[in-house]
Amino acid sequence: MTRLLAPLTLLLSASFALSPMMSGGFAGFRSTQFPVVQAHAAVQPVGWAFAIWGPVFLGLLLSAGWGLLRHQLDPHWQAMRAPLIASLGIGTVWIWAANFQPLLASVLILFMAASAIEALLRAPRSCVALWPVALYAGWVTSVACVAVGVVLGGYGVLGSQGAALLLLSALGGLAAVVLWQRPGGLAFAGGVAWAYTGVIVANLDPLNPAVLMVCTAALLLLAAVPVVRRAQP
Repeated sequence: MTRLLAPLTLLLSASFALSPMMSGGFAGFRSTQFPVVQAHAAVQPVGWAFAIWGPVFLGLLLSAGWGLLRHQLDPHWQAMRAPLIASLGIGTVWIWAANFQPLLASVLILFMAASAIEALLRAPRSCVALWPVALYAGWVTSVACVAVGVVLGGYGVLGSQGAALLLLSALGGLAAVVLWQRPGGLAFAGGVAWAYTGVIVANLDPLNPAVLMVCTAALLLLAAVPVVRRAQP
């Protein structure tokens, strides 16, 4: 069974990368999918921020291919493969779920992000394994918070502003904890920082000072945690 982990990781990395084409693509939740129409969800990054999926897909494919060729039974690589497989398996069907039912999609992406973080915490120090998984975990964790924020606003649980402030703050706290546990996973911080940058740009016009302050504080926290962590004895 353990011999199947490496090829299955590559297979699911490929199916995950191809999922936008297989499912018709995803341009964000439609306002018509919710009881409460949101003209602009304050938690949503600007559209071009989602282009990071390209490097994420490519990194996962290259890492999985290299792992299959050179580290198929390496116990350090094997440790991260099970949670990564779980995350990629959910990711393969996530766009279909998002187009069908946003509430289901928001639940699925939470499991997807949790599995990705677990894979990051188990990943070996090799940059070929660590960096692609870290970037993926950082970005998918950010997208999970965005999805939950949009759903909370769309179902009227919170207003768009309140949902944005809550989820963006939660993302910063969660990212800080992950970075404290895995200070070498700087690509994780990069994925989260990219999401915050996209949210900042999206909230410049019209200007949303509260969201900008939360995002800026989170970016400063992301920069500080690895420095403080490495200074610990």
